Amino acid sequence: MPAVETLFSFVNRWECDENDHLNVQFYFSRFDEADRQFRLITGLTDALVGTRRVRHVRYHCELVTGDVLVVRSFVAFDGPHMLTVVHEMCTDEGVLSATAIDGYEVAETAIRELRRRFKAFEREMPDEALPRGLSAAQPSFKVSPDALIKAGAAVVNRSTITARNLGPDSRADDELALARFTEGAPHVWNMTPMTSRWLAERGLGRVAVEMKLAWAGPIKAGDPVLVISGPVAAAKSTFTFRHHLFEARASRLAAVCEVVALTMDLETRKAVPLEDDIRKAIADMAIG
Repeated sequence: MPAVETLFSFVNRWECDENDHLNVQFYFSRFDEADRQFRLITGLTDALVGTRRVRHVRYHCELVTGDVLVVRSFVAFDGPHMLTVVHEMCTDEGVLSATAIDGYEVAETAIRELRRRFKAFEREMPDEALPRGLSAAQPSFKVSPDALIKAGAAVVNRSTITARNLGPDSRADDELALARFTEGAPHVWNMTPMTSRWLAERGLGRVAVEMKLAWAGPIKAGDPVLVISGPVAAAKSTFTFRHHLFEARASRLAAVCEVVALTMDLETRKAVPLEDDIRKAIADMAIG
């Protein structure tokens, strides 16, 4: 069956970052809206499938000011979760720019009924959307600010939630969390040898290629929040770091976001391999 067209959009200049491409928070906001429309069209609800465990996003092609976007969504029962909803973001010329998979851990006994109910919206799981640098599993929520700081993580953002940050259900949505993580990410990079000055001297930019977001609990208007983050691992061309969003008064974990990032040559728009000493430095400071 064809996928459902769930979003029609456009890249605005004000949504682009220092690399002159669409910032990650606005990919997530569009996937959020596509998901709302998919739910409306198909009848998928939390009462039927439970709350979303993870949203796993991969970035395939840069989007720049003026790009016209369409998101198509469908269910993939052969995906990495008991129930997987896939969102594919393409340009109007058909170029795949990003994918998101939403994971639900429904009861195995419910799968037959869900297959029947969503048969008209089912397609095979595309390889392009499968997790690559991060596992599909939900991250651990058994962390505290003190334990993270002791492990070498650092506070990279402090802010207060206001009413304009909330989604239709009066709770913080993905865009809010990603906005905080986006502001905190350069501070994580600065924990490594790849500081802002180091990047600028080499004509390099910071780029995320894969992200996994999982909510542990709600955030509402008036809540003070803090983000505690740190590097996790390094590979040939990428390094991984993890953000933790806490409600500050109670030190209550609200969300975890894992990120696979790389350095991009701002002239060629190509990834640049990490040097051995940088990989070693990241390994030595990994928060695990």
